[in-house]
Amino acid sequence: MQVIRTLPVSLPRDRGTIGFVPTMGYLHEGHLSLIRRCRSECDVTVMSIFVNPLQFGPGEDYDTYPRDEKRDLEMAEKAGVDYVFMPDVQTMYPRKPLTKVSVSKVTERLCGASRPGHFDGVATVVTKLFNLIRPDRAYFGLKDAQQVAVIRQMVDDLNIPVTIVPCPTVRESDGLALSSRNVRLSPEERKQAPVLYESLRLAERRAAEPGMTVGQLKSLITEHIGTAPLAVIDYVEVARFPSLETPEDGVPLSEELADGPLLAALAVKFGQTRLIDNILLGERA
Repeated sequence: MQVIRTLPVSLPRDRGTIGFVPTMGYLHEGHLSLIRRCRSECDVTVMSIFVNPLQFGPGEDYDTYPRDEKRDLEMAEKAGVDYVFMPDVQTMYPRKPLTKVSVSKVTERLCGASRPGHFDGVATVVTKLFNLIRPDRAYFGLKDAQQVAVIRQMVDDLNIPVTIVPCPTVRESDGLALSSRNVRLSPEERKQAPVLYESLRLAERRAAEPGMTVGQLKSLITEHIGTAPLAVIDYVEVARFPSLETPEDGVPLSEELADGPLLAALAVKFGQTRLIDNILLGERA
């Protein structure tokens, strides 16, 4: 495994398909599942590790985001990664960037509503990484389904020659979606956190009930999350996927699902740790 820390990123273009797994490090089984998928479909597997300051807002957890370079590199090598691109901030942004990539509409709801500028930072760094790595395929987890929708839109609008491959969310045995931020939960917060997936599974079961409306489903999710005393809801939404347009609360779910899949998505804080999760109702992404 070769670790690349500086520019340019020199990769063997003659070895076949290049697959890319962008990460912010502190790897877990979710990342490893992306690597396995990438290795099964590509000839060369490249992973990036970069905590991108552009996607963190004031007062967010950029400084405290978990980092462990030695552990990450050991896990990457064991997983069979061929190249790790691991730049520092000075390498990626040698001066304050005057250019940003901004995707509209799909960024205005869900996490975009409560984290202004977040997806500009995501779109900008992913565009830079795509330009540097020039992958044929790039792998993203559906735990952040809005990010997948944003990047798909960006790639389509800008004719970036890369195939975006969404991959299923990987979960703990109790249903909690794997996240690098989970390590920051206190024991009691961690005990209560599975309520997020429980609420989404409840929504999945109840979605097909005759007469169930979008608003009623959102209320079901909200009420179930409310059974966890430490949970503070940022948002609970039901949106069309991948457009992320939000139907009116009074619309029957059956009508919406007849037109395509719906995303039930949420963001909830436990103490200082903000967790997101979602479930796709209807067809797969």
